[in-house]
Amino acid sequence: MKYECTICGYVYDEEAGDPDNGIEPGTAWEDLPETFACPVCGVEKADFEPVQ
Repeated sequence: MKYECTICGYVYDEEAGDPDNGIEPGTAWEDLPETFACPVCGVEKADFEPVQ
């Protein structure tokens, strides 16, 4: 599953994770901390939407 930032378009891919920011590949969206912020523009997790 992938989740896109509605502000800047950054896509978080659960399969890839975000190793540059300490998030291991395979980390589910639900397992990200509520403090997760977009690594590009800094908005909070609530500003992401699931994408196909």
